[in-house]
Amino acid sequence: MTEHVEWSEPEAAAAPASTSVTPADAADAARLVAFGLQPKLQPARDQEYADLLRRYREDPPFARLADAVATGLGLIVLEVSPRAGMAVTASEDSVFAVRMGDYARRTSADGGDRFLHGLAHLAVAAMAFPRPEDLADDGYIGRVTVNGVDAFVRQACNRLEQRAAEQGENTDPASDAPGLEAAWRIWARRSATGATKDARRLAGSTTGIVAKAVTFLTDSGFLQRTGDDNGGTYRTTARYQLQVRDMAGSAALAELLELGVVPVTDGTPTLLPPDDTDDLDLVADAGLPFHSV
Repeated sequence: MTEHVEWSEPEAAAAPASTSVTPADAADAARLVAFGLQPKLQPARDQEYADLLRRYREDPPFARLADAVATGLGLIVLEVSPRAGMAVTASEDSVFAVRMGDYARRTSADGGDRFLHGLAHLAVAAMAFPRPEDLADDGYIGRVTVNGVDAFVRQACNRLEQRAAEQGENTDPASDAPGLEAAWRIWARRSATGATKDARRLAGSTTGIVAKAVTFLTDSGFLQRTGDDNGGTYRTTARYQLQVRDMAGSAALAELLELGVVPVTDGTPTLLPPDDTDDLDLVADAGLPFHSV
């Protein structure tokens, strides 16, 4: 007599464990973020950087790991691509954040000049990418000059002064008042170049302030110097385009662009009559490429 044996359904195979992250993976992810913090380093000139970028694009788990490393350092990943490398910007609480006070100390600017330095950075961004389509076009390269930025801001000063007069606003407020409406008054009163016995540009002049701004942007990998004409000529990099995209919604930049920038290619734009639009409310320090002190 054959004994009947009942067979139960085989137990479901245990789900495979998720691929574990190895110390080598973590080191590679951190290495990629470290490359991203070297803004002048170009992937095309560093094989290890290029290999890690390729791995980021082709290996989703590695990409998530690299993003997590960046997040833990208080960094925001703007783009990861062969053209821009691993482009990151610092959040407000990041140890890598550049604050306006730190920038002022680097440039030896006193407290009264900090707003002028912020305005210079806004003007460079507005001149470099005067139209929304310029920011959207990955192949677009903006060009600016030191003298062109100063001339642009002074034309903006004239436009804002005319607007203030038409609206019957106070044309002589306290110099530390926030917003473009106050900054233009300070800029307009400042000498463009200053004067020294050997004809050197004074650091506290408006062209001196612009020169410090573009030098900082060049050292940060956002601009590349291309010549000495007009106080210095510069072209934008992919990283700067991404940075300006990130700040494009700021009220301060929007207000400056509202005045009407003529898109040109030689770094010497001018102003066009603005369209009839409602005035934008500008909060203190809005849109500056730095975090508040």
